[in-house]
Amino acid sequence: MRIGMPISYAGGFTETVAQVADFERAGLDVISLPEAYSFDSVSQLGYLAAKTSTVELTSSILNIYSRTPALLAMTAAGLDYVSGGRFVLGIGTSGPQVVEGFHGVRYDAPLGRTREVAQICRQVWRREVVKYDGRHYHVPLGPEHGGGGLAKPLKLINHPVRDRVPMVLAALGPKNIALAAELFEGWEPIFYFPERASAVFGDAIKEGLSRRDAALGPLQITADTQLAITSDPAEIAAAEARVRRHLALYVGGMGARGANYYNTMVSRMGFEDAARQIQDLYLSGEKAAAEAAVPDELIHGIALIGPAGHVKERVAAFAEAGVTTLNAAPLAATHERRVADIAALKELAS
Repeated sequence: MRIGMPISYAGGFTETVAQVADFERAGLDVISLPEAYSFDSVSQLGYLAAKTSTVELTSSILNIYSRTPALLAMTAAGLDYVSGGRFVLGIGTSGPQVVEGFHGVRYDAPLGRTREVAQICRQVWRREVVKYDGRHYHVPLGPEHGGGGLAKPLKLINHPVRDRVPMVLAALGPKNIALAAELFEGWEPIFYFPERASAVFGDAIKEGLSRRDAALGPLQITADTQLAITSDPAEIAAAEARVRRHLALYVGGMGARGANYYNTMVSRMGFEDAARQIQDLYLSGEKAAAEAAVPDELIHGIALIGPAGHVKERVAAFAEAGVTTLNAAPLAATHERRVADIAALKELAS
C-alpha cells in the first residue's frame, strides 16, 4: 500500500512545500493538491515538481467544467513533463456551488461529460488528430454546433512523456463510481469506511469493472483519511475533534438540503438518522451541536487515530477493502511529529 498526503490549497503553501523534502525522506509516495476556489492548483503543482524528486504528484481534483477537455489534457501532459513522468490527473465534477457560483458555468450532465473528457484526453496524449463528436463536446467545433466554420482538426505539438497519463476520478454516486471502475486508472472516494465499503460501493465497482479494458490494469483506490499515531488520550481526543469538525462541515454544510453528496453517502453507510440530524443542526447554525451529533463509530471507521497497534489494524482493514493508497492528512501539532507519523504509517503499511 502506498502512502499519500494532501497539501492544503487555502494557505501556507510555500511554507509547507519547504518541508516536503522531509516527507520524501520519510517515504511518502504521493502528494495531492486540491483545487476549489483559491489559487489554481496547476501553478502550485508545477512549483512542487521543481521542489521534489521522487513523489508522485496528483491533482485532487480539477473540475471538468472550468477547463476544456483539451486544456485538461495539455495541462496534464505539461505537468507530467516538468515532473519527469510523476503526474496523475485527478478530475471530478465538483458541485454546482463552485461550478455555477464561482465559474459561472452551467453544471449539467456530470456523468456524460466525465466520460467524454477522459476519451478526449487520451486522444490528445496519443498525439492523434483530435476528432470527437460526442453529446457534450464537439472537436473541432463545426457550424452545425455553433462554430464559425474555420475550425480544423489539430494534434498536440509536443511529444508527451507518456502516451497515457494516469487518471483518477473523484466520485461519490454509484453511476460515477461505476464510471471510475470502467474508464479510469484510479478512483478516489472520501470518508472511506472499510468495513462498510462493499455494501456502499461494491455493486457500482463490480458494474464498472465488468466493462473495464484490461490495458488499464487493476483499479487503484485512493482513500482519504486523517492520521495521528499516539497513545496520549488528550492528543487522541484533539485529533478526533478535528475529524468531527471536518465531518460536520461536509455532511452538514457542503451543499443544500437534498443536494449534499456527502450527506447521502454517510446515510448509505448506515448512519441515516445521524446524517439527517447533523444537516438539520448545521443548516440551522448550530455547528457545535452538529459536531456533537457525529457518531464516534464513523470517526473511528474512517480515520487512523490512536496507538500504533490500533492504526496497524485499521491499515489492514483498508487494505482488505481494496485500498491501494492511503491519502493521509497528519494531524500532529508539529512538523517533526507529522513527518514521524508519515514514516510510521509507511512502515505499518509495508
